[in-house]
Amino acid sequence: MSVIIQPFEPGTLQTKVQARTAHAMHRGAIHTIPTRFELVEQAGVNFLIRIVSNLVRKVQANVDQPDPSKAANINQDPFLPYDQDLFVADISDTHVCLLNKYNVLDHHILMVTRSFQEQESFLTLSDIEALLLCLTEFEGLAFYNAGEAAGASQRHKHLQMVPLPLTTEVSHLPIEPLLETARFEGTIGRAPGLPFSHVLVRMNPEWIASPLKGAQELLKQYLHMLQTLGLADGGTGEETRSPGPYNLLVTRQWMFLVPRSTECFEGISVNALGFAGGFLVKNQAQLDRLKTCGPMTALRQVALC
Repeated sequence: MSVIIQPFEPGTLQTKVQARTAHAMHRGAIHTIPTRFELVEQAGVNFLIRIVSNLVRKVQANVDQPDPSKAANINQDPFLPYDQDLFVADISDTHVCLLNKYNVLDHHILMVTRSFQEQESFLTLSDIEALLLCLTEFEGLAFYNAGEAAGASQRHKHLQMVPLPLTTEVSHLPIEPLLETARFEGTIGRAPGLPFSHVLVRMNPEWIASPLKGAQELLKQYLHMLQTLGLADGGTGEETRSPGPYNLLVTRQWMFLVPRSTECFEGISVNALGFAGGFLVKNQAQLDRLKTCGPMTALRQVALC
């Protein structure tokens, strides 16, 4: 018997996320990682550095808890089947919306493919549609960690989104002042202050207003970004091979892509949020190391120059 899929009604996703978060917390299905944060300035960016609390570290020392930077075992698939207590809504016939089980930021959601696809593979039209359908619902930062070297902790393809702002104390993403200085050649922009390979595209408001139509154009722009960086030869985005590790970040204003060389900077895992200006460190020693070397230096080391 076939299952009838009913995607969420427009304008309801944020309420569904909030309600499901309360349910998951009551059921013990979601594990929020307590942190404090500090702002560390380098190269004109006030980086937001979150430090895992002492209490969490003590718990991890006594029980088999996941590493907060890679919260799930990459050799297991938590999405087949997924935990029903984490289910938020059907996005489409290809994607479901789930809560992130191990979250640092409240209302952190995942856009997960129903069938297994490799996290390293190209994004497809259905992936972009799922991203835009969620980004249309509320202001957020959507992102994709393409492969383990880009900070992905699961092989099963999933995009992610966190609401904005990242904290009430910081009204914009830390990296945005540099992105606003980008110089464009056609649709492709580059920010002079970023010391690593990257490309930037401005988002068209019509893509947000009409996500199903906008997804086709956004897919073209995504593939053009990969081609500009030498990560793709062209095509439709339906290729099964990997373009190589990279991070993709998308807001309602811009899309930003950074190719990666390695996952960690001196033991500090860096995913797409690092290129938005946000880091997660496990202890004071890692925080001190970032302060000494500089967060932008860390990004340069894990990206391609």
